[in-house]
Amino acid sequence: MQFLSDVAAYFTTAANWWGVEGIVHRLQEHIVMSFVSLVVAMVIALPLGLVLGHTGRGGPLAINLSNLGRAVPSFAIIVITASIVGIGAKPAFIALVALAVPPMVTNTYTAVRGVDREVKEAAVGMGLTGGQVLRKVEVPMGLPLIMAGIRTSGVQVVATATLAALVGWGGLGRYIIDGLATRQFDEVFVGAVLVALLSLLVELALSAFQRLVVPRGLQHRLVATADLD
Repeated sequence: MQFLSDVAAYFTTAANWWGVEGIVHRLQEHIVMSFVSLVVAMVIALPLGLVLGHTGRGGPLAINLSNLGRAVPSFAIIVITASIVGIGAKPAFIALVALAVPPMVTNTYTAVRGVDREVKEAAVGMGLTGGQVLRKVEVPMGLPLIMAGIRTSGVQVVATATLAALVGWGGLGRYIIDGLATRQFDEVFVGAVLVALLSLLVELALSAFQRLVVPRGLQHRLVATADLD
């Protein structure tokens, strides 16, 4: 009971919400780090997945390399990168981007390759060029699975951004790392709860965005990515 009282007191103390080490500032750091990492990963992964899926060239190799990259723990990437570029935001950013790219490459490639061949042939028969087939047929029909990959990466990035605190960066992970160092377990619990809640909110937000951008007629194509990721 004392532990729960300490946690409640932490949340209800105004000083813990404001300032450089306050919840609001740490939350902003966490969101910015996660958002920038996810956007950069999208810029890398989506065009790659679309081109490979459309052409069918080098796809299996890219998918295998992507899956191999996912087998490397983010913590290991952070440690290796920190030893090369130093502590701070850079190693955490590189690790988060590396974490976010594989699910999006895999899902995007699979989504484009999975479009019915007869549909694509019909589009070509109507006079569409390869680029137009990609933009007007393959991307719209593969959008449910593409969005599922983005959603998976987004949640993983938010959860893993906690490790940024290990290399001297901020974010909600600071509460966990600093709390463990000072044996302030109520602070550790607060950090864990905030990360879990933020991950849940991101999942709900991206799910809502996915339902918004995916036409209702294609909603049945929503596929769970657990077997792909």
